[in-house]
Amino acid sequence: MKAVFCTKLGGVENLVLTDTDVPSPGPRDVRVRVRAAGLNFADTLQVAGKYQSKLEPPFIPGMEVAGEILEIGAKVSRPLKVGQRVMAFMRGGGAFAEETVVDSDWLVPVPDEMDDVTAAGFPTVYGTSNFALKHRGQLKAGETLLVLGAAGGVGLTAVELGKQMGAKVIAAAGGSKKCKVALEHGADLVIDYKTESIRDKVREMTNGAGVDIVYDAVGGDAFDQALRAVNWEARMLVIGFASGRIQQVPANLILVKNISIIGVVYGEQTERDPAYGASFVQDAADLYCLGRVNPLIGKTFPLAETADAMNALLSRSYAGKIVLVT
Repeated sequence: MKAVFCTKLGGVENLVLTDTDVPSPGPRDVRVRVRAAGLNFADTLQVAGKYQSKLEPPFIPGMEVAGEILEIGAKVSRPLKVGQRVMAFMRGGGAFAEETVVDSDWLVPVPDEMDDVTAAGFPTVYGTSNFALKHRGQLKAGETLLVLGAAGGVGLTAVELGKQMGAKVIAAAGGSKKCKVALEHGADLVIDYKTESIRDKVREMTNGAGVDIVYDAVGGDAFDQALRAVNWEARMLVIGFASGRIQQVPANLILVKNISIIGVVYGEQTERDPAYGASFVQDAADLYCLGRVNPLIGKTFPLAETADAMNALLSRSYAGKIVLVT
C-alpha cells in the first residue's frame, strides 16, 4: 500500500509518499481501508515535532480518518462488521495512508447520509468542540460564547455546536468572506479582526458586560483582546495556538473577574477513555443526521499532495476543513 511518511521532524518538505507494508491489527484493533483523511493544525505540529505527543520518524501522520472496515481483531467486543463505514480520531497518527489500524473503541459509524470526505473531516473538529463546550466549558443556554478563528476547521464547529446548545454566538474571523461563512453556520454576530478590535466590538455587542465563554484555538493577539472582554466568572477555553504565539495570562486580570483559564486536550482525554471521547463525535453525528450541523469542506487534495495540503492549511486560505482523498 502507499502511505505518506514524515522522514525527519521539521517542515512539510520531509513528507514522502512511498510503498509500505499493510498494517496488521492487534486483538482489539480494526484495519480500515482509508477513503479520506482530515487535515488538522495538530498534524503540522506533529510533523514539526512540536505536538504534545511526539512521534519519532519515520512515521505516518494523520489523526482523522474515514473508510470501511477490512479486518477485525480477535478480541474486539463491539458489534462491528467487515465492510462497515466508520470514522475515527487517531491521536497517534497513521491516517495518511491507503490503509490504517485503529483502536476499535475510537470508531464511530458513519451515517448513511454522510459521504467519505465529510466523514474524514468530522471526528477531530466536532469531537474537540463538543468536548470543549460541554465537558470543559459547561456552556449553558442563554450564555454568550465568543469563538476565535471562527471560520477555521475547528472554530466553525464551535459556532455550530454553541448555537445548538442555546448560546448567543459571537464569531471572530479574519476577513469579510470568513465572517460571512460564520454567519451562514449560525453565528449571531461577527467581528472581522483584520479591521476591528475584538475587545471593543465585544464590549459594544454585549452592552459592556463581556462574554461568558471564549473558545480559543488561535492564541496571540486575539486571546489578549478576548481576555479583556469577558464577563464576571468567564471561562477561557484554550484549544490551541494557530497564530504561533502561545497564550500568556497576566494573573491580575484573571483575579479581578474570577476568570477561569481552562485547558482543552481532547486527544489525551480520548486516549484515557476512548469510548467517552468517541461519544462526543457520536453526539455531533446525531446532530448531522437531524440537519443541525453542516460541515464545511474548504478543499480536497490527493494523498500524493499532502505537503501542498499542509501549506494550504498553514496559509489559512480556506474556510472549513482540508481533506486528503486516497
